[in-house]
Amino acid sequence: MKLGEPRVPFNDLRLAEPSLARDVARAIDRVVASSWFILGPEVEAFEREYAAAFGFPHAVGVASGTDAITLALAALGVGRGDEVVTSPLTAAFTALAISRLGAVPVLADVEDGALTLAPASVEASITRRTKALVPVHLYGNACDMDGLMAVAERNGLAVVEDACQAHGARYRGRPLGGIGHAGAFSFYPTKNLGGFGDGGLVISSDPAVAEKVRRLRNGGQSSRYVHEEVGLNSRLDELQAAILRAKLPYLQAWNDKRRAHAARYDGELSRIAVRARPECLPARHLYVVRTQEREQLIDRLRAERIQALVHYPVPVHLQPAYRYLGQGPGACPVAESASAAVVSLPLYPSLETRQIDHVIASVMR
Repeated sequence: MKLGEPRVPFNDLRLAEPSLARDVARAIDRVVASSWFILGPEVEAFEREYAAAFGFPHAVGVASGTDAITLALAALGVGRGDEVVTSPLTAAFTALAISRLGAVPVLADVEDGALTLAPASVEASITRRTKALVPVHLYGNACDMDGLMAVAERNGLAVVEDACQAHGARYRGRPLGGIGHAGAFSFYPTKNLGGFGDGGLVISSDPAVAEKVRRLRNGGQSSRYVHEEVGLNSRLDELQAAILRAKLPYLQAWNDKRRAHAARYDGELSRIAVRARPECLPARHLYVVRTQEREQLIDRLRAERIQALVHYPVPVHLQPAYRYLGQGPGACPVAESASAAVVSLPLYPSLETRQIDHVIASVMR
């Protein structure tokens, strides 16, 4: 450890297992030797392997999690002027994915406990222009999918799960991302399954939806140089797919370690922690606590050489880019209250017990 480095960094993206480092090096060498870098055998193999790992019928690799949401919505018929209900307590990229289609994000409030989208608030937000719903499985914890799917069915809405933080998480035994009409995953480097750059995946049980996403991700081409519709240039790189293939067999063990670390945190911090709903097996992407003295807590942790972050300090409806929606302060009171109080503590597979205990002691001091 270099002088001045955190004693407990927020994350550690190093390839800790020697076997993984070797697997990743071989994967990179394999792609370089093949000289095939876009939409080739590595992408096809990763799509099959990711789908098989979780029992998904169809998986389509794309350039990012943001694109995955956009393309899934587009494949389900969402377009200009349509309204899409989603959460204000998420990365703004969820809403940006909706806006790229010319659709309008409508921010419904979250539940006070899990901080995921509240079905009653969603139902109150629906108008004749509402076309779809994007539940966000925040921090790797499941939304109330029974309640949200019931709202969607009553109102004839498509459902695209934002599962970008929820690799391997389950709700009542079902994998997140596979409960709605489509699901979106991100492979940003800090995710539970992360690449060496950006990447994403669309999941769907409907072969027609999957096939349309395949077409849309490649400029809307039905065959070489024949563009049937306006699509995007959103292709998962062969290099990223090969790296993700190498890392995929480790994901379950990594998630198990994350859950074990979170359980140790819970032993002392459960009173202030954002907790997963009991019917969920969470991915534990983030461990988040709530405090009315956030700046003091962050300063105290910094003094102990512990890195902590805030996800997400500005709710989407209060972002400057979304002032035009007219949902000002007070529109989503639970999300606004939470965004002013949440702090994310270090949580990653290689975190050591002594580090967790140091964080706990520093939080409770």
